Order: sequence, then structure tokens, then C-alpha cells
Amino acid sequence: MKILVTGSSGQLGQCIQKIQRNYGALDFYFTNSEELNITKKEQIQNLFSNKHFDFVINCAAYTNVEQAEKEPKKAFWINAEGVKNLSEVCHKENSILIHISTDYVFDGEKDTPYTEEDIPNPINEYGKSKLAGEQYIQQILEKYFIIRTSWLYSEYGHNFFKTILKKSETEKELMITTSEIGTPTNANDLARFIVDLIVNNCEEYGIYHFSNLGEATWYDFAEEILRLSGKLENIILKKTDNYLTFAQRPKYSVLSRQKANKIFNSNIPDWKESIKKLIRFEKSNVKIK
Repeated sequence: MKILVTGSSGQLGQCIQKIQRNYGALDFYFTNSEELNITKKEQIQNLFSNKHFDFVINCAAYTNVEQAEKEPKKAFWINAEGVKNLSEVCHKENSILIHISTDYVFDGEKDTPYTEEDIPNPINEYGKSKLAGEQYIQQILEKYFIIRTSWLYSEYGHNFFKTILKKSETEKELMITTSEIGTPTNANDLARFIVDLIVNNCEEYGIYHFSNLGEATWYDFAEEILRLSGKLENIILKKTDNYLTFAQRPKYSVLSRQKANKIFNSNIPDWKESIKKLIRFEKSNVKIK
């Protein structure tokens, strides 16, 4: 089973690289944006002319929500047109596409978790570009998995988890917003879920929602990171409901995981438990910087 992973230098791609040794029957081929630019269809075609892939896990994306408001064309070029290129090549080569999308395709006006059947209505350019990518996949492919996730963090890359830990070393006070509710999701858990799709030979194609269990504000997320890392007593953590951002963000973007749990029985951990596990792992390996 040959699997192409695009955008492998990002945090999710690195999490998949970390667990690949646990799946000896799977042959992973990792590419970063310099090795494979998905906005250039000929590069994808050239790669497939030399190798056949049973699955393509697309981790390549434009993810800067704030900057997307200032350069929406670039966001759409990567998140929509690049995904269209991948979809067209996957269709031609009979490869199954596993694509990572976002809770930001929703407007946040609900007060109960979003299901896969809820109608998307993005309120920022990032969300609009990701929805456009989803629509290309649905138009072009029959065999695909679109996995929407939320508030990703890990020991890799730039994310809220690492930012809070870093700031706790140099700042005495942090102001964190309470105006958004979602679910922090450990990218390591998402990586395992994605590989489970392949290992379990799942043919229930379509859209899935995956995040850790529970819900939180960004303040709750920061408080739990500091508490579990033993740094909460050393910093003043303050709530604010007036945190200004350039991009409008959904007030509530919790995802329903019932579909994922029903099919895979994947024992998705609670968001607090997943943070605890990562901090324990990182302390033992001294990797968080």
C-alpha cells in the first residue's frame, strides 16, 4: 500500500511521519512544498508518472487565517486550486484522496456541535478557500475522505500550545479570549485517525469530523496548558471577550464526532487528556522549545 503525504513539513505531516514505523505494511512517501507544489499540476503528474499511490493524504494548505484576509488569492490558489489539481490527478490515477479541512467552513451561529450534514457558511477568507477545496473534491472524485478538524496543536511547528508555553517563560501576564468556543485537537490523534482509515480499509467515503472530545474557549485551552505544565502559578492569566482580530471567526465551531466514532470506534480522547499525554511525552523527551 503506497501513500503520498503532501505538506509533510507541517505539524500534521510530521505527526504522521512519527507514527509511520508502527505501520510496517504501509509505504509512505513524504513531500514538502519545495519537493511538491500542489499548485503546479505538472509536478503532481510527473510524480505519479514515476510512482503509483493508493492513497494521497493532503496536508498541504495555506493556514494563516489572519493573512488570508489580506491575500485571499494566495489562500484560494493553495487551498482550492491546488486541491483541484490533486483531485484531478487522483481521479486519473484511481487514487483515494484524504484531505484535511477545517471547522472554519461554518459560521459559528449554532450552539450545538456541527455535523457533517450541516450546511457550511464560512465568514472569513480562509474558511471560504477551504470550502472551495472541498467542493472541488466532491465534484471530481467519488472516492475521497474530507476530514474537518479544529484548533490543531502538537509538539511541531507554530501553534497555540507551543506559543503559550513559550510566552510563559518570558511574560508575567497573558490576556486570552473567551469569545470563541471550539475543541483543541492534538495532531497526533488526528494522524492516528487518518492512518486508521487506510488500515481498516474503510470504504464509507465522504466527509468526517474529527477533533478531541469536549469543548473549550481559548482561555480554557491556555489555562489547561499552563496547569498541566506546572506553570499556572507563575503567570497571571486574564480573560477578555474583546480580543480584536483582522479575520472574523466563528463564535462556536465544535464538531460532532459521532460519525467517526460509529464507524471506527476510535476511542477519541478528551482534549484535556490529550494535552496531558503530550506534555508528559515532551517532558520525558525534552522537546518543547
